[in-house]
Amino acid sequence: MAFLLHQARFFTTVNHLRDLPATARPEVAFAGRSNAGKSTAINLLCNQKRLAFASKTPGRTQHINYFSVGNADDPAGYLVDLPGYGYAEVPEAAKAHWEHLLSVYLQTRAQLAGLVLMMDARRPLTELDRRMIEWFASTGKPIHALLTKCDKLTRQESVLALRTTNKAFDEYRKAGYEGKLSAQLFSALKRVGLDEAHEVIESWIVPDAKSNAAEAAAPTK
Repeated sequence: MAFLLHQARFFTTVNHLRDLPATARPEVAFAGRSNAGKSTAINLLCNQKRLAFASKTPGRTQHINYFSVGNADDPAGYLVDLPGYGYAEVPEAAKAHWEHLLSVYLQTRAQLAGLVLMMDARRPLTELDRRMIEWFASTGKPIHALLTKCDKLTRQESVLALRTTNKAFDEYRKAGYEGKLSAQLFSALKRVGLDEAHEVIESWIVPDAKSNAAEAAAPTK
């Protein structure tokens, strides 16, 4: 099966909000704690080995990286790799910079269609993960959580991690979160959850892709 994300390519790097590209196409942001497997997941989803780079020093990547997807001359949209968060040894000034960059981008970027939140399946919904959700809540846009590294859990532990995440999402809904909240298990090593993640992300970039395909396949009268 051909996926839109397989046509991803590097577009630009941004270190300040003033430098965000003046694009009109939908953007899908990827966020997660340092070492949650964000870069590895992006590379797998895009069927490339070194599209997104993982820093050898966790927490040191301070940039927002953009990747275009689809036609090179007229992209369907963009994947936006946000700086990882939560690494304890990062200087306070860097933490403040990231916090400002992330919060303002998530809350105000009109082109942002949805947030893919990467959480280690062994430690989902940390305080910082919850902060990301709460920053994004005011937008009413969807969040899809990838519970990464689920291959390191037993089947029973994986089910429990997913159930715990969905229960927490239910609490956010009861508290008034208007956007769609969804979660799935994901493993880059074992390629678990790859098709499901593709489907969600590409539906945000091209919302009518499914309906167009169904119309094309329907018999004519």
